[in-house]
Amino acid sequence: MFFAKKSLELPTPETALAGRPQPLPTADVHFVNGHLLKGPYPEGFETAVFAMGCFWGEERKFWQVPGVYVTAVGYVAGATPNPTYEEVCSGRTGHTEAVLVVFDPKVVTYAQLLKTFWEGHDPTQGMRQGNDIGTQYRSGIYPVNEAQAQAAESSKLAYQQALAKEGYSKITTEIVPAETFFFAEDYHQQYLAKNPHGYCGVGGTGVTCPIGVGVQA
Repeated sequence: MFFAKKSLELPTPETALAGRPQPLPTADVHFVNGHLLKGPYPEGFETAVFAMGCFWGEERKFWQVPGVYVTAVGYVAGATPNPTYEEVCSGRTGHTEAVLVVFDPKVVTYAQLLKTFWEGHDPTQGMRQGNDIGTQYRSGIYPVNEAQAQAAESSKLAYQQALAKEGYSKITTEIVPAETFFFAEDYHQQYLAKNPHGYCGVGGTGVTCPIGVGVQA
């Protein structure tokens, strides 16, 4: 990924790059399981959106979860429509690298996905994740409805307590409503399945998230 020094301040809508009206071309199907990346998805399935650093590594964490139907990487929570990877890495779009997760709630709950999210990275690092530095690497949860928003906030409080006991600082994860998910370019989709020895800068704290051990999200 990109390591060049860049601003750690988010651009305003006025200073963000202009972008483009048309979506970027991307893959039609998931490289690992062959499911349609953009749907239609099976009836009753739900979606979730997370950001936890380099999206190559975060996507792999989620496609390996039983009950997850399909995953895709993309860009969220920014001001530039249909940004390219290079534009996002410039820090001038405001987006973060994110993963879209489509899941069967009868097999895996949103709370369980939150547990995967919290334990899969260090959510206390602000505009970075390990050696990856920039606004596009910030931690975020992007709820698609009020139930997800409440679950996300509850899980954040629970994990903050667990982290504090181990000496970690305040969680910097943003929790804001999901807006448009801009699918990233084809070569980013399921990158670590196509390139098994490719770079992955995502790593957890080793602190267990208490969801599932007596704490409800």
